[in-house]
Amino acid sequence: MTSFHPAKTVVMGYHTMGCLGFEALLAHGFEVAAVFTHRDDPREEVWWESLAAKAQARGIPVHYAENAKDAAVQDLVASYAPDFLFSFYYRFMIPPAILALASRGALNLHGSLLPRYRGRAPVNWALIEGQTETGVSLHYMVEKPDAGALVDQERVAIDFADTAFTLYGKLEGAARRLLDRALPALAAGTANASPLDLSQGSYRGGRKPADGRIDWSWPAQRIYDLVRAVTHPYPGAFTTLRGRRLLVWWALPVAGVSAPAVTPGVVTAVGADGITVAAGGGDGTVRLVTLQLDGQPELPACSLALATGIAPGERLG
Repeated sequence: MTSFHPAKTVVMGYHTMGCLGFEALLAHGFEVAAVFTHRDDPREEVWWESLAAKAQARGIPVHYAENAKDAAVQDLVASYAPDFLFSFYYRFMIPPAILALASRGALNLHGSLLPRYRGRAPVNWALIEGQTETGVSLHYMVEKPDAGALVDQERVAIDFADTAFTLYGKLEGAARRLLDRALPALAAGTANASPLDLSQGSYRGGRKPADGRIDWSWPAQRIYDLVRAVTHPYPGAFTTLRGRRLLVWWALPVAGVSAPAVTPGVVTAVGADGITVAAGGGDGTVRLVTLQLDGQPELPACSLALATGIAPGERLG
């Protein structure tokens, strides 16, 4: 009688996606030999679960590897002799020398429908660029980021009111469905993988807080897409008011309203529902709903208008 040996696995992960990937592996009978993660960035608002805490609670070794290119990290991974290596939202590039240590393959869970939105911040980019659909992909890792053969993916619709936070929540559910479908086949050695045609995809880089600056010459919908892509818990979209930074935590495009004769960025109305500002292209306005002036508390836009004397004709940015 042949005894069953669970696939020995090393997880390199972070974030809630790291946690659900870790839990899915255990649920499907994989042996997680060790977890490699990294410490929280003190500049970020940490709203996700701790993979390190989950692994430690199960007595699984946790290693903080801030530089995966370090030879000591490679030696440590090699010491576990993994069958598989899984990357779940691990933020650093994993060098080919480490990928090669997994005898049955190294796989990554990515937050887009590959080959679209390879690279960093795929959830934010999908919103910024006005997409109506995204998803999660499980693929083999190669030296080039997000370029290895695709095992499976799960699609998710993007609703008009989605923010990066709500969309990320949808992707968590999609990731669970995807892993429940793919992991048994990987363990059994029956999973199929298809090469990605990178010419049909796209690559985007990481985003910094400074990338949240609103350009009022953009159409109203594009401004809205930026606001919802970087609102809480991200650093926020912003403009300026009288030389001070003004964070825009929520705003809406105003349908069917155009202001072709008004300079973009100029306030056209102030009311109980917010501050209306002309957008570019003569095709609409943006209603600012929730704002925060630099150094001040977050307020409804109408309250900020009262406090600062914002009136029609004032120019933002």
